[in-house]
Amino acid sequence: MKGVTKLGAGFLTIAVLTMGVVRLQMVREQRFTQAEATQQVLYVSSPAVLTRLALSYDALVADLYWIRAIQYYGGTRLSDAASKSYALLYPLLDLTTALDPNFNIAYEFGAFFLSEKKPGGPGRSDLAIRLLEKGIAARPDRWQYPYDVGFVHYRDGDYKDAAEWFLRAAETPGAKKDGERADVWLRPLAANTLAAGRDTRSSRVLYQQLLKSDASWLRADAARRLKQLDAIDSIAVLEQLTAEYERRFGNPPPRWDDMVRAGLLRRAPLDPDGHEYVLNPWWGDVTLADDSPLWPLPTEKPA
Repeated sequence: MKGVTKLGAGFLTIAVLTMGVVRLQMVREQRFTQAEATQQVLYVSSPAVLTRLALSYDALVADLYWIRAIQYYGGTRLSDAASKSYALLYPLLDLTTALDPNFNIAYEFGAFFLSEKKPGGPGRSDLAIRLLEKGIAARPDRWQYPYDVGFVHYRDGDYKDAAEWFLRAAETPGAKKDGERADVWLRPLAANTLAAGRDTRSSRVLYQQLLKSDASWLRADAARRLKQLDAIDSIAVLEQLTAEYERRFGNPPPRWDDMVRAGLLRRAPLDPDGHEYVLNPWWGDVTLADDSPLWPLPTEKPA
């Protein structure tokens, strides 16, 4: 009995010491300015060790590490240092999610912090994806994690990978948002993302599948999106023709009539809804008219 009592007291002592270490880290963050990355250390750096030390207090310790991660990120972000180092951000998030594998906010916001672009943010999309993949392994039922991976790729301009992850999120069994099936909007998002990356062929396949949807609004949207893909492909051809005009005459075509007189077009080109395309006489690029029902295309960035 005494042995059991001593063992319990030992565990309690370890837990108290662990809490003290975490508290000391938090006080240190509050009282001292951001140190150089080489001077920053974690008092407990191993997720496995910390999980054993935390015992039944793992959720509480996870909360404290999450708070410290936020303080660390915010302090670094607001610092006046010419070169910002976020060296401890991923270790802190790794510890947090090791202690509480269901800590949804730590995965999602942590990934957002990690993927923030330099010079203000860490610029570590690779670590953001690693953190989210850890979340997927812990909670394969949460469609939000693959969706967030897709969002990281989207921010980096990797539209193909982003679309693949959006589709993976859509295929998560039971995926719902606000009580509605999440795949209803995740599949169109994947198709639109491919279009934004000018992969009209893959995007077209997805939208053609959506034409078979039971939802009338989704069928209507898919039909409109397919017209937009036709417009994207037409614009690519027209810009090849304007480049040919410039090669022949030394300047981009001022008007469509000039293209017709040069024998490059039969008439002024119209988009799939019958509106004349807009030709930029300075650069030779082609866009939709802003009164076209198809404007803006997913490849355009309207003001």
